[in-house]
Amino acid sequence: MIPAGIGRLQGPVRRVLQPLVSRLWRFEIEGLENIPVTGPAVLCPNHAAFIDSVVVPAVLNRNLIYVGKAEYLDDWKTKHLFPALGMIPIDRRGGDHSRAALDAARQVLLGGGLFGIYPEGTRSRSGKLHKGRTGAARLAVETGAPLIPIGLLGTADIQPPDTFMPRFGLPVRIRFGKPIDSSRYRDRVGDHAVYRSLTDEVMYEIGQLTGLEYVHTYANAPLEPAAVEQAVEVTADVQHDSVTDGALVATASRPDANGVAVSSVLTSRPLSSLEDLLGEPVPVG
Repeated sequence: MIPAGIGRLQGPVRRVLQPLVSRLWRFEIEGLENIPVTGPAVLCPNHAAFIDSVVVPAVLNRNLIYVGKAEYLDDWKTKHLFPALGMIPIDRRGGDHSRAALDAARQVLLGGGLFGIYPEGTRSRSGKLHKGRTGAARLAVETGAPLIPIGLLGTADIQPPDTFMPRFGLPVRIRFGKPIDSSRYRDRVGDHAVYRSLTDEVMYEIGQLTGLEYVHTYANAPLEPAAVEQAVEVTADVQHDSVTDGALVATASRPDANGVAVSSVLTSRPLSSLEDLLGEPVPVG
């Protein structure tokens, strides 16, 4: 069940937020019609700045529930505010500590709601698009909800890394991609190859929406030496630029005829923690 009170202030805050942000920044919005008027969807933006969690929900006309790390509730100023804005707190120790939050996320989608998650798991500090984690695809396949890729441009200029106050008056571009159907995989729940394939498809679409260079490493970890070695071995099979500073620069790709994305040939470390599955905080609505 969704915890009581989650998202109760979203509507009133959104009505205040929407006209405010339109005055603070110059918005260019495309594809908003791709967000369903009713029914579930998993929203998947690229992630460059904390301000992403403000600008995305500011242009929506529906409530958005998300998962954020429970540590945010340690501060008395956010303890009640963040859940009221739609954050389901999750204990990242995993196991029984976090199962309730994961169940709540599924209930949001099964109940026809919007759920937001950053597939990169954390903010990119490289200015590039990083390899996606499979949590969004996992939730989509388990619930039958479509995945909606979202391309964000300009937010890193508005709020550069390690800065608190955003810059005002700058442009921000939000491009909502067409929904990616996950229902075709409903009979393959638990198949990590499917989750990887769908995730690669989402990252490919985000790359098309943003034009950002794709780097086949997680945003918070360098590519492991073994993965670099394997990447070199499959050079003929993967369109890529170079291996530089321990990171393979590759082109995120659609799944092939067998439903496996070409870029997924490169090794990826298995999910070992809750952060691998869901990552850092997702859009506030």
